[in-house]
Amino acid sequence: MSGHFFHLHLVSDATGETLIAVARAAASQYSNTKPIEHVHPLIRTERQLEKILTRLEDEPGIVLYTLVNQDLSERLERYCQELHIPVCNILHPVFNIFQSYLGASQQGLAGAQHSLDSGYFKRIDAMNFTMAHDDGQSPQSVGEADIIIVGISRTSKTPTSVYLANRGLRVANIPLVPDIPLPAPIQTYTKPLVIGLIASPSRIMQIRQNRILGFDGEGRESDYLNRNRIGEEIAYTRTMCQRNQWPVLDVTRKSIEETAAEIYKYYQRHRKQTSEKAAKDQS
Repeated sequence: MSGHFFHLHLVSDATGETLIAVARAAASQYSNTKPIEHVHPLIRTERQLEKILTRLEDEPGIVLYTLVNQDLSERLERYCQELHIPVCNILHPVFNIFQSYLGASQQGLAGAQHSLDSGYFKRIDAMNFTMAHDDGQSPQSVGEADIIIVGISRTSKTPTSVYLANRGLRVANIPLVPDIPLPAPIQTYTKPLVIGLIASPSRIMQIRQNRILGFDGEGRESDYLNRNRIGEEIAYTRTMCQRNQWPVLDVTRKSIEETAAEIYKYYQRHRKQTSEKAAKDQS
């Protein structure tokens, strides 16, 4: 480690997404140091691994890896031990638990979680649906969504929708603007979860100001940055959601990931209640 930085090598036989998520979650707990990430994805041959070993000698640091090939794993482990570099297979303890509980060994398939199965194509369909229903588009088919997000401008509706779509959920997002009515059918939908997003006036104003900095000329009209007007927009969101019994989520201090996780919990609850009601109506 040099100063407040250290090298962090992430070696994966797949895309490396799992490693990146785990590494960043761990690194975030050490605010006084910053990792210099070296992501090495799709490592499946001895030749590919050798190139990484050379880099480890020049840029030693922490090594995290997910390699299901036993020979590659052992080669990496031995080399790191020779260089006295900390190394960890982050999936090894997880595999041990699965093997102990299921009484079966892992198949050793690299990148198995990214196979082109039905789940993969479901995510593709969800992403296509979500992009086609961004910012109030395609209102005629919005009722086919799993989740409908409503909220005023700059409450992170689009990035939250895309994040949820990547989990296989069909999401539509609709902007709320005082004096402009929502599509009439939305208030009668029972299949989709409808949820409203709000944030504090200061947070929304800050995001809108940053957005306008990227515009040429004068930017938006003054109401867009008027604090009182923003307060009215937020109040309108609360009123609309209360009137229709839609849950409201304050995203002022939430990341996109946290917002999506909260919405997903509401969605699971909504789906359960909908299923129970349908079963009761049939009996």
